Amino acid sequence: MSTPDPTLESIAEPSSDLSALGGTIPIAPEGFRSGFATIVGRPNVGKSTLLNGLVGQKVAIVSPTAQTTRNRLQGILTLPTAQIILVDTPGIHKPHHALGEVLVKNAQNALNSADVALMVVDGSVAAGRGDEFVARWVEAAGVPAIVGINKADLQTDEALDEGYRAIAADHGWGIAKFSATTGEGIEELLSQIVSRLDPGPYYYPPDLVTDRPERFVMGELIREQILLHTREEVPHSVAISVERVDESDPKLTRIQAAIHVERDSQKGILIGKGGSMLKLIGTAARQQIQRLIDGKVHLELFVNVRPNWRQSRSRLQEFGYRVEE
Repeated sequence: MSTPDPTLESIAEPSSDLSALGGTIPIAPEGFRSGFATIVGRPNVGKSTLLNGLVGQKVAIVSPTAQTTRNRLQGILTLPTAQIILVDTPGIHKPHHALGEVLVKNAQNALNSADVALMVVDGSVAAGRGDEFVARWVEAAGVPAIVGINKADLQTDEALDEGYRAIAADHGWGIAKFSATTGEGIEELLSQIVSRLDPGPYYYPPDLVTDRPERFVMGELIREQILLHTREEVPHSVAISVERVDESDPKLTRIQAAIHVERDSQKGILIGKGGSMLKLIGTAARQQIQRLIDGKVHLELFVNVRPNWRQSRSRLQEFGYRVEE
């Protein structure tokens, strides 16, 4: 039985306008550069945090849970002299189910079609086998690459850089050290990315920050709150489908979304005692969506059990998980 979110209150908050794809694409001036920079790395190295920081607003969700990023997401950064299409990818890992296979394949396809690869690593820990595995992927793609040492603000010993600098040196790649959280070193990183792009046109209007529609981002913001508030196996077993967005009332957007899980026990955790967990998730997600659309929102959530959906190709397609060429 579906369980609605009992939360009805709304609070208007500052806007981050993700308008529909549109607007004017100008003629690029002489010397303008453009291209696709694919961000790859192990899970939880800060790829999505970096993307959000570069475009200046939240377009990718962030949580401590591995494989938070599931879909290939493009953030658009327009500078006076360049337009960089930043492609966020799922963390490269050994897949254990059909969903994992789709995620890894999409990361590989995005890397193979990149103009430049940014291999993000966690500078607060030493280089490991996982980083070497990602480096082999980047090498196989045969594109210009930069090793980006993230989390400089958390680093306690600069000697931790040595392994990453060795990876860059072995392959003839550039290297940049930065903090996606504080912004330290970001200007140098951007300079290195732009220098590796060819002259080219604007691909998108300069004020656009992502090519994903608002409905997709709404679903991701709901999933983010589930990742932040639940535990154990629940986060990995969740898919979101935004069933309805009603904007007929100019003062209130009504949204209905379904949360799909694999087991009855997971449904019970998500609902919580007396609907408490679902209310907590709904309230937090609603506030995030209000920032997205700059208006009041009534969010209604339902929880459905879809056994073993991560192993079902048809369910993966239904929930928007497919191999992207």
